[in-house]
Amino acid sequence: MLAWLSANLATVVVAVILAAIVAAVIWYMIAQKKKGASSCGCGCSSCAMSGSCHSAAKK
Repeated sequence: MLAWLSANLATVVVAVILAAIVAAVIWYMIAQKKKGASSCGCGCSSCAMSGSCHSAAKK
């Protein structure tokens, strides 16, 4: 097991870094969704679909 790990150390490190980046992006998206921010980064007031997108929420 130790020989395999030392032979593939670079691959393991890159995979861990990529997994951390993906987890951070997912965490950021969930935090923004909880704050009520839209996924595109701009407000819903100027969006053409704002009436149909959030019609049931926040009335």
